[in-house]
Amino acid sequence: MANYTAADIKALRESTGAGMLDVKKALDEADGDTTKATEILRVKGLKGVTKREGRTTSNGLVTAKAEDGVGTLVELLCETDFVAKGEKFIALAEQVLAAAVESKATNAEELYAASADGKTVKELLDEANATIGEKIEVKRVARVEAPTVVAYLHKTSPDLPAQIGVLLGTEGGDESVARDVAMHIAAFSPTVMSRDEVDEATVANERRIAEETAKEEGKPEAALPKIVEGRVNGYFKENVLLEQPFAKEPKKTVQKVLDEAGASAKSFARFRIGAA
Repeated sequence: MANYTAADIKALRESTGAGMLDVKKALDEADGDTTKATEILRVKGLKGVTKREGRTTSNGLVTAKAEDGVGTLVELLCETDFVAKGEKFIALAEQVLAAAVESKATNAEELYAASADGKTVKELLDEANATIGEKIEVKRVARVEAPTVVAYLHKTSPDLPAQIGVLLGTEGGDESVARDVAMHIAAFSPTVMSRDEVDEATVANERRIAEETAKEEGKPEAALPKIVEGRVNGYFKENVLLEQPFAKEPKKTVQKVLDEAGASAKSFARFRIGAA
C-alpha cells in the first residue's frame, strides 16, 4: 500500500480540486509522493479535457471589478456547486478577472486569448479542467465605461459565491445612489435601459398579444386601444430599467430617483448564473 495519510488526501484535494477517488488513485500511482500525484492528476485530466467539452456547466460564479470609470464583469462556469464554492475555483476566477481587466476584453473570445500569468486564459482553464476534473468555461464578459462605474455582487445562497453581478455606469450624482440602483438591477433584472432599446418586433408582438388577450376577455371594441396601450406600457415597466418602480421607493421610478439625485444612467450589465 502506498505511503500516504488522510491528511495527504485532504491536502491534495484542496490544492487540486480533484475528486476523492481520483486523488487516491493518483497517490497510489505516485507511491504517496504528492508532487508526482499532482502531475498525474494534471496529465490524466488534460487527456480528458475534450471528453468534458459536451458536459453541462450550470454552476459557477460572477466576479467584478470597478475603478477609475471602468467596470469589468466575468461569469465563470463549472459543473457542480461543490467546485463553485471551492477555494481553487474562486482563486481561478480572480485570475481570469485580472486578465479581463488587463486585456480590456469585452467578450469570452477576447478573454480566452488574453494573457494570464505567462499563458493564455484558454490554457489556464484547460489546466484547471485537468486538475479539478470538471468542465470550466467563461460564459460572458462585460465592460462598462462611464464617469462613475459601480459593481455589485449578490449571493443567492450563503454557502455559494456570488451568483448575480451588476455593473452600472452613471454620470453626476452621488455614488451611493448609483450603488442603490445597481442593487435594484440585481433584484429586478431589467433587460434594457430605456424603451428605445426594445426592438420593434418585440413591441409589435406584445401589442398583438395584448389585443388578442383583451378580445378573449370580451373587452369592448372601443376600449381596446386604451387597454392594449396600458398593457404594453406594463411590459415596459417590467423590463425597462428607467421605468421600473425603484426597489427602495416603489412610488418613484428609477428615472425619477436618478433625476432627483442629479444623476443619469449611461449603461449597465447584469449576469446571473444559469440565465441566458
